[in-house]
Amino acid sequence: MERLVERLEKAVERLEMVCQRPGMCEDGSSKGVAQYVQAFDALLAGPVAEYIKISKEVGGDVQKHAEMVHAGLMSERALLVMASQHQQPAENAFSSLLKPISEQIQVVQNFREKNRGSKLFNHLSAVSESIPALGWVAMAPKPGPYVKEMTDAAMFYTNRILKEYKDVDKKHVDWVKAYLSIWTELQAYIKEHHTTGLTWSKTGPVATEGSKSPSAPQAGAAPPPPGPPPPPAPAPTSSSTDDSASRSALFAQINRGEGITSGLRHVSDDMKTHKNPALKNQGGPVRSGPKPFTAPKPACNANNPSPKTSPKAPALLELEGKKWRVENQENASNLVISDTELKQVAYVFKCTNSTLQIKGKINSITLDNCKKLGLVFDDVVGIVEIINSRDVKVQVMGKVPTISINKTDGCHVYLSKNSLDCEIVSAKSSEMNVLIPTEGGDFTEFPVPEQFKTVWNGQKLVTTVTEIAG
Repeated sequence: MERLVERLEKAVERLEMVCQRPGMCEDGSSKGVAQYVQAFDALLAGPVAEYIKISKEVGGDVQKHAEMVHAGLMSERALLVMASQHQQPAENAFSSLLKPISEQIQVVQNFREKNRGSKLFNHLSAVSESIPALGWVAMAPKPGPYVKEMTDAAMFYTNRILKEYKDVDKKHVDWVKAYLSIWTELQAYIKEHHTTGLTWSKTGPVATEGSKSPSAPQAGAAPPPPGPPPPPAPAPTSSSTDDSASRSALFAQINRGEGITSGLRHVSDDMKTHKNPALKNQGGPVRSGPKPFTAPKPACNANNPSPKTSPKAPALLELEGKKWRVENQENASNLVISDTELKQVAYVFKCTNSTLQIKGKINSITLDNCKKLGLVFDDVVGIVEIINSRDVKVQVMGKVPTISINKTDGCHVYLSKNSLDCEIVSAKSSEMNVLIPTEGGDFTEFPVPEQFKTVWNGQKLVTTVTEIAG
């Protein structure tokens, strides 16, 4: 980590020296490096370097998280270098090029999930909620507003950090400013160089997954990460040696031809259970023979996908009769249902990293199998039901009588002043919080109990909420 910070600091010095030379930073001709790659290097050497430096001072999980964020930014730089030298590829090829960035985003978010007990959980959450901003390279025609939306998603947690450390430790306040400045500067960078989407070269070969970018950046910026190495050959182990010896012995036996059966023992009729049922009733376990061959079921393994994978379901937002169907939406931040009626219901299924707003008054809303979904609605006369979901946020602008949370991990419910009498029913769920509005316009958070104590009082079972100290 120390070496990483030193490299970034040196990169700043070299960039400043380069920019002092006449024409080097203005015309983008510095040794063939595109101007927008140089501008991204400046972002790495400025706000990113400051964020890395302060994260190191904070230490712990924040420092580890910062290293993962830096890896994601370097993967993005490698893509920018490639785009500056190649023509835009087909959509399926572009998806392959985006894979290193999407995988690093997942690494950052998984780290937060695995460290929910961390004392710096708000820091980890602020980063995890906003790190999808790295996906702006796949957004068109408005990548800048997408980055802003992702930045806004971090504000809930950065405000918590500022509130907690404002008068305690200025270092954490500086950390918030440094981190948010990365995305602020990135928005300005996108507005100048990639207003309607990632800018590709007009000349050069069409980019493919095997396309290579320069191994080291010009103008002294930090180098992009090398491509993923080929998978290592499996190291020889004692078990593999034993397996090899066993296979050799088996082949030697097979090569004996008919002689292979010479060592088998004859089984008479009185030893066969199907001709002597009394044997089945004797003690001891009864071994069954091998089962007949059946076609294996498709394995749900990401590393060994089935050769016949089902096609990806299409994204839907449509009115079918009296039901609004919102299905399979991914990274959609501006879903809106506005033309509603009282008899209509909304069913939201398998939507990820998206935001849905439902205007007007509607009968009921169901969220099923959703992940990282934000729902904002005006009025519901029946029930809002959340089932089999994860990390969802629901905000009531008007009134709702009942909210049901079932088999869901991570649910924030923001109530309005008109919906404070709402009944919240939960089962088999965790990490639930209800946020109540205050006079100042902020929200006060209250956790929903997850653990209970049940005792027999002589006549019936009595269940109470468990108070856990600490």
